[in-house]
Amino acid sequence: MLIAFSVAPSGAPSGPAGGSVSADGSVHDAVAAAVAVVRASGLPHRTTSMFTEIEGEWDEVFAVVKAATEAVLPFGSRVSLVLKADIRPGHTGELDGKIERLEAALDDLAS
Repeated sequence: MLIAFSVAPSGAPSGPAGGSVSADGSVHDAVAAAVAVVRASGLPHRTTSMFTEIEGEWDEVFAVVKAATEAVLPFGSRVSLVLKADIRPGHTGELDGKIERLEAALDDLAS
């Protein structure tokens, strides 16, 4: 399965161990904490400006999303999680495969 997710804090951090949101509203430190969890998972992944995609089995992917969300908790009084899943049993390598098929289709259109 593929999961695309975005996680971000809002509100004031709670407790002395809390992180901080920059004066301009940027949440890059919180996002970095979440992405570090994803990278440490060893699962195939890709991070873009808006989402992080992870590929793997249901339980392992959702465990990473949970841990990434927990990594953001110190940065605010609440956390927003947006998640989209592509569940296609029997298929692996789709993180790159979907992009490769799209590029091939675009090449066909240009021909």
